[in-house]
Amino acid sequence: MSAPSMPQNSLAAAIDAAVAAQEAQIIAWRRDFHEHPELGNREFRTAGIVAEHLRSLGFDEVRTEVAYTGVVGLLKGGLPGPVVALRADMDALPVAERADVPFASKVRTTWNGESVGVMHACGHDAHTAILMGVASVLAGLRERLRGSVKFIFQPAEELPPEGEDGGAKLMIEQGALANPAPDAIFGLHITSRLPAGVIGYRSGPTMASADNFRITVKGRQTHGAMPWGGIDPIVTAAQVVLGLQTIVSRQIDLTAEPAVVTIGAIKGGVRENIIPDEVEMRGTIRTFDEGMRDDIHARLTETAEGISKAARAGCEVCIRKHYPVTVNDTELTALMLPTLERSAGKERVLMTPKVSGSEDFSFYQHVVPGFFFFVGVTPAGTDPHQAAPNHSPLFYVDEAGLGLGARALAQLACDYLEAPEASRRLA
Repeated sequence: MSAPSMPQNSLAAAIDAAVAAQEAQIIAWRRDFHEHPELGNREFRTAGIVAEHLRSLGFDEVRTEVAYTGVVGLLKGGLPGPVVALRADMDALPVAERADVPFASKVRTTWNGESVGVMHACGHDAHTAILMGVASVLAGLRERLRGSVKFIFQPAEELPPEGEDGGAKLMIEQGALANPAPDAIFGLHITSRLPAGVIGYRSGPTMASADNFRITVKGRQTHGAMPWGGIDPIVTAAQVVLGLQTIVSRQIDLTAEPAVVTIGAIKGGVRENIIPDEVEMRGTIRTFDEGMRDDIHARLTETAEGISKAARAGCEVCIRKHYPVTVNDTELTALMLPTLERSAGKERVLMTPKVSGSEDFSFYQHVVPGFFFFVGVTPAGTDPHQAAPNHSPLFYVDEAGLGLGARALAQLACDYLEAPEASRRLA
């Protein structure tokens, strides 16, 4: 059963005008964050700017140091109503910037023991600036605002440093979705795969789960000229790599959902004439169904161990779950789609393919109904398929897309808050 849509909220025209007035400030915030990026659980400067901004707007509550550096603000409207949450992530990536912009990052730091450049190569600087703009817009309309809006500024979406917890999961554990609990949550992600001014969305499974694995094949070292004197973990590892490819190509029903198993690193041996004791492989698993996710985990372990046993080698498999599948609530998506179409224009809202990248927004969706969508930032006249993708050192943002992101989030929040209770129940 599809959820019925509702008329636009009573603040719609005022929101559009306020976002237009805020657009220059949103761009200025984004450029400042871009020039001063910070990695996961280290977003001290960014979080400080966010918290001070929310306090200056007279937010009813501003919590800091949630999940290390997260900020959670609560804006109570002047009229009774439900609670809705909006989320932005704040962290950058260990990437040395090569984009030619006057506010390019020159920051370097140490990450997991290595000296790295730091860049907002995924657009979280834009997400943070957009949500700060929405905070300004809705705070200026609070007397006419129905219900409450919870603003969640989250660290470490791109994973925390090794040995630390972080991100959405820790935000939830530390009460980001409590007191008060939202009835729904919305989030966005800018993308180079869509032109500026275009919004992409999908109902149901939208972004993949993300799990990493490590396989260690243990042989017995010997002279490279006498392989029969030992057990060769390199040849065994090669057979394991080939065997793992059959999980997706021959064992999983790809008519149900796609899946990916990738080996991204192999390490073993020190010189050409020594067969080493062991080989380590590292890889990633992506799925769009939680049952399929568990099935692939089991098959990967059985395949690696079985092939290694046949070669009389030892095998250790370690699979680490990271993010679940990002699943947009189908009824909530149907309910809010007209809002996106009013924000961008119906012809500029597109249903997008599934994305094999992952998002820890999925953790929030395990607690409350959630809707996550995409905002294009590729300049007009540029083929999005040729544009530098998110996570590239050349990632470029057409800032004309930022105002649309702010308008869409603000309109989503207010449309939901003013929706008939029966519609919200369906969602």
